[in-house]
This record gives sequence, C-alpha cells and structure tokens, in this order.
Amino acid sequence: MTAMDNRTSGSNGEEASPSKLIDAKIDALDDWRGETLARIRKLIRQADPEVIEEVKWRGVPVWEHAGIICTGEVYKAVVKTTFAKGASLEDPSGLFNSSLEGNTRRAIDFHEGEEIDEEAFIALIRAAVALNTLARTGARSRGKPKSA
Repeated sequence: MTAMDNRTSGSNGEEASPSKLIDAKIDALDDWRGETLARIRKLIRQADPEVIEEVKWRGVPVWEHAGIICTGEVYKAVVKTTFAKGASLEDPSGLFNSSLEGNTRRAIDFHEGEEIDEEAFIALIRAAVALNTLARTGARSRGKPKSA
C-alpha cells in the first residue's frame, strides 16, 4: 500500500481509497473551486511526496504526515486550507489570511481568480511537515534515559 493509497470503508461496505474520494470531490466541483482544490492538492503532493491523503468530517480532504498537515474545505465563495498547527509556523509571505485569532490553527482562503503563490505554499507545507515530524520525534524521545 502506498502513502496515498491507504483505504477506508465506504458507506456500501466496499473499500474506497481516500485519493479516489478526493478525485471524485474535485470532479463534482465543475467550477473554479474544483480547479483550486486540485491545484492545492498537486502542490501538497509536490511539497511532500510521502503525504497521506484521508477524507474526514463528512468528506473533507485531509493531508497528513506524522499528524495532520492541513485540510481542504470547499465553500461557496472560498476554498479554505486550514493548517492544523498554523499558529506555530512562520509565514514570511503572509499567506495566512483566515482563522488568525486562534492559538493553534491558521488558514488560507482562496477566492475565485486568485493566484496561488506556489513557492510560498510549498514552503509552508514543508514547514508543517517538519513541525509534525519534530513533534512526533520529540514525543518519542521524552521519558527515555539519557545516554552516559
């Protein structure tokens, strides 16, 4: 099983790949929102080839690597990418433009016709992966005796 081919049980009991469910969601959005979600997904995969795709919370695409990196929520007027630990990430390009008041998450709202700063977005994904990996590695090392 590859990172992007893990399976989840569908409503009819058949196995459905989260990647295929995300494909179907993108295909069903036959407007700018589907194109934007597909572009975001491509950039996430480019930034982290080991990313794991999931579908949670009534069909929301979720990208994970050592924890949740971000989600791809689709609304009428925006495609929102919420970073689970966004408040802990540096954002020198100022991509975060939503959910700025919280202590944990940060989001980017993409509106119709907006260009994506691909370089900055990829850097943000990689920073989120690094943060998740560091947190996971740090959690494993706590409680272990130090070597003499």
